[in-house]
Amino acid sequence: MNSQLIIGIDAGTSVVKAVAFTIGGEQVATASVRNSYQTGLDGSATQSLSQTWSDCVRAIKGLSEKIERFKERVIALSVTGQGDGTWLIDEAGQPVGDAWLWLDGRASSTVDFLNKVATERQRFEQTGTGLNTCQQGVQMAHMAKHYPELLQQASTAFHCKDWLFFNLTGQRATDPSEASFTFGDFRTREYSESVIESLGLSQYRTLLPSIIDGSKQTFPLTLEAAELAGLQAGIPVSLAYVDMVMTALGAGVHTGEDNVACSVIGSTGVHMRSVADKDVYLNQAGTGYVITLPVDGRVTQVQTNMASALNLDWLLNVAADLLKDFDCECTSYSLVDRVERWLKQAEAGQLLYHPYISDAGERGPFVNGQARAGFTGLTYRHRFPDLVRAVVEGLGMAMRDCYEAMGGTATELRLSGGAVRSPTLRQILGASVNAKVRVSAREEAGAAGAAMMAAVAIGLYPTMDDCIKEWVVPLLGDGEVPDQALAAKYERLFEAFYDQRQSFPSTWATMEHIKTM
Repeated sequence: MNSQLIIGIDAGTSVVKAVAFTIGGEQVATASVRNSYQTGLDGSATQSLSQTWSDCVRAIKGLSEKIERFKERVIALSVTGQGDGTWLIDEAGQPVGDAWLWLDGRASSTVDFLNKVATERQRFEQTGTGLNTCQQGVQMAHMAKHYPELLQQASTAFHCKDWLFFNLTGQRATDPSEASFTFGDFRTREYSESVIESLGLSQYRTLLPSIIDGSKQTFPLTLEAAELAGLQAGIPVSLAYVDMVMTALGAGVHTGEDNVACSVIGSTGVHMRSVADKDVYLNQAGTGYVITLPVDGRVTQVQTNMASALNLDWLLNVAADLLKDFDCECTSYSLVDRVERWLKQAEAGQLLYHPYISDAGERGPFVNGQARAGFTGLTYRHRFPDLVRAVVEGLGMAMRDCYEAMGGTATELRLSGGAVRSPTLRQILGASVNAKVRVSAREEAGAAGAAMMAAVAIGLYPTMDDCIKEWVVPLLGDGEVPDQALAAKYERLFEAFYDQRQSFPSTWATMEHIKTM
């Protein structure tokens, strides 16, 4: 029993990972394959379905090279992946073109149109989710108007993890989380015909696959997939929930306490609170997500920054490119280790930075495809460390903005993501929301969350709460109390951040117009 393994697959935007865990939750090994996608000047961001499946297989086989008796030890498999987006296949199971990713910004005009539909507030109150260019519902509505041939050729509309699950099991399905926040009701965890009608997609209703809960139901690995991946045919495969909520689950968003928040500081910023579905706070702006947890009656309220650590990547790339001009060979990755020192060198709260660096604009806690990043308060004396500090403080302000839109901040903030290894960055984020910080020692939280789904589904644990007690709680670190002087300074900084953010849309619109002249 001690040698048995569960594989969690996390097909993210940057990499496809396969991670092996013991049945008690210990991480044994990981293998990853760099993901690739294409972007266009029209705002498109697309990814090959066949290449994604090939990369998934490569990641699993990479594990087999690291683990002895891999094939006989793996007893279950579970898959999660990047959320939103549209992955179309035809009747024969073949891709209909490349997938539209969550990064794709082509549907911004459709967001504007759908937000003016009379039934929009009703749709929002059922899904708990505001419209943005990332979502499959919006993208399909845009396709129906501008690319109808795509939907006409399609038989099923998948998300990323659904496509991989189809290749592993032959089953056309999606999970309750993506189904309900896109096309359904988070209270029933089922499709809603009125939501589908509000999106103008009633005629394409047949493209939506059946909904299965991967913590309760599995399907056997097909012989073809088993031979490709080097696994035993017939082992149970679980379709996990979307990667945002799987990462949150693995990082500790739901452990039974109240007033706990969880933020994942990756390329994007994902900010979540676990609440009872009857206690969901639906803001007047109609933004954010409500994503079901694999726990009865519990959901995550979510606000997501389109770009989080991506802002820091941008600044480090600027520095790396400049150094290359002077024949100093370095990359943004080689500069990461200097970030902590730069953060300490700069004084807190001297600059204001709005972290909307993504070409697709922003989706949380407001939706604006024209949103752009910028510094305020620069003087001649400011230097590179000041810019680094301002960018990180901007991430903290954006996080605070998201939690305010969910009904307020929390007393404890649990952090996950590579960036939170920096002590000063954690201090900045904790002070930004004035909450105690705890960091999960779980290295691969998304894959762990997926593997937990399989562990419960095959009966290793009676409930998800029982699994959480063994897989999650022991890995939460000690609390880091926020610096109250810094928190007071950031309280004032946030007031300026919020006021300025509200005044920006006209400027962004003007800049967008100038670009097209």
